[in-house]
Amino acid sequence: MSGHRLIESQPSEFRVEKARSDATLFLTNGTSSRGNFFVSGGAPSHAGPERIKDVLNAGPGFFPFEVLGAGGATQTILYNREHIVFVELAGNHEPALDPGYDVAMRRDVAMLLSSGTRLHGVVSIYRPHGCDRLSDFARSPEPFLYLETRNATYLVNVNHLIELVEEIS
Repeated sequence: MSGHRLIESQPSEFRVEKARSDATLFLTNGTSSRGNFFVSGGAPSHAGPERIKDVLNAGPGFFPFEVLGAGGATQTILYNREHIVFVELAGNHEPALDPGYDVAMRRDVAMLLSSGTRLHGVVSIYRPHGCDRLSDFARSPEPFLYLETRNATYLVNVNHLIELVEEIS
């Protein structure tokens, strides 16, 4: 999977092997943090490897994120999901792994986030015909949803979404 590097370690019956996946977190306090998520080779909710979206939508509370510190040393920090406005996944095409991706309704949108950031891109709506409106996308039970652009994929926390507008070409 693109953007993942295997973490080397001694085998243990209690250890779950994880891979690192590059990302940048954008936080409610206006700062950002570049580093790595830890993802498993298997996901509990679907076939295939765990995705960053799975980690973020796993439930409330904290998740581990590895950042590069001063002098090149790495440090694992626990971040609270509620304070993540959005995550940038440069060069990572996670959305294409979703079942139905090729047939999902696509909408060009602009998003205004609580941080004041405005993102433009495409969202995929996985709903039956008639229930594939932008409002259906916004009411998803998952708090983190994909927004795709030419250069990056974003996981946007809909709890920090102030305005969602369809852009008509």
